[in-house]
Amino acid sequence: MVWNPGYGGSPEAASAPNPTLQGWLLSKGYALAGSTAAEGGWAVKGLIGNQPALLELIRSELGEPDSVIAWGSSMGGLTAVANMEAHRQLFDAALPLCGSVAGAVPMLNGGLDGAFVLKMLLAPGDERLELVDVRDEPTRQAAFREVLDEAQATPAGRARIALAATVAQLPVWTQRGMPAPSPRDYAAQQEQLYAAFMFGVISPRQPLEERAGGNFSWNTGVDYARSLIQSGQSQMVRSLYAEAGLSLTEDLRVVGSAERISADPAAVAYMQANATPAGDIDGPVLSLHETGDTAPTVAQAGTYAERVRQNGDNPLLREAFVDRPGHCNFADAEVAAMVTTLQERLDTGRWANLATPGVLNRLADRISSADGLGRGGSFASFQPPKMLRPERSPGNW
Repeated sequence: MVWNPGYGGSPEAASAPNPTLQGWLLSKGYALAGSTAAEGGWAVKGLIGNQPALLELIRSELGEPDSVIAWGSSMGGLTAVANMEAHRQLFDAALPLCGSVAGAVPMLNGGLDGAFVLKMLLAPGDERLELVDVRDEPTRQAAFREVLDEAQATPAGRARIALAATVAQLPVWTQRGMPAPSPRDYAAQQEQLYAAFMFGVISPRQPLEERAGGNFSWNTGVDYARSLIQSGQSQMVRSLYAEAGLSLTEDLRVVGSAERISADPAAVAYMQANATPAGDIDGPVLSLHETGDTAPTVAQAGTYAERVRQNGDNPLLREAFVDRPGHCNFADAEVAAMVTTLQERLDTGRWANLATPGVLNRLADRISSADGLGRGGSFASFQPPKMLRPERSPGNW
């Protein structure tokens, strides 16, 4: 199993998410390896590039493995599925955890949508609120935080935050340790959107733009009224606007008439080549997401699944979900159950009902009890939406 690290993690290479899982996997007979990229940060290109040398080292030290699984969390989950396409002869399967499996371009396009709506409605003239071509990331982050907090203090501001977060596809249950808001408790839902906005929408953009050589996000041709309808959360936004005495129609007109942003085609090409899996796979992929994750949102799973279907590879993919908020907030027994399930798929060549919530929960509970891995499974049935901004259509920038 070859571990891929998440964004901003330790500069030291790791071979598993934590020491407990590392020990459990070693006890089950797995060989574990991992690498880090010299440049750090959003290092998908570097991580993908160093895999052949890492696997050659493994073979020289340990011999030929029965199978090789690429896995990782967050950015590392993206890298894991990207390795399945970049190194088809080296990897037999992938296990992305909380991964941005549809890639950075649609994820940052969604972030641009949320930031664009927020700025156009709350501070259109504030030059500190850099949307793209970012020159000063700390100032940008602080300015968005200031505008966001000030807006949250008024009904009108809260309604506009809800609109911006909704077009960015943030879920309405985002905060660990808090109960899920009831379907009609729009005030509680808005609070959760506000709490998640900075992490889920105002992602650090400057380091990625520097790596790509320019801006790779755009919103030309985006119909934000349509995005609101397709979000599945329009009733919450409409209710908050009515409570605030605002015209949603007028705000959407303001956003719709604002000058749009185009991308640098070369920067888009770089990110597509190095951080946007096409869903063209030759071996099994089993992914795991929280329904309340905000970076990436669970819609990444829907878009990745659509790409896999378009390539005719749907029989190879299974996606599992836990119904809770957080980012990479998985129990050790849940991850162990995923590893065990993927291994059985490799051994038998069939999924059957292996990756269904009930089977995964029973397996996680058994592992938890037998091996002392803490709490058991909380897998749930869930149909992920697709991202509102699937980015691969030509001419979109």
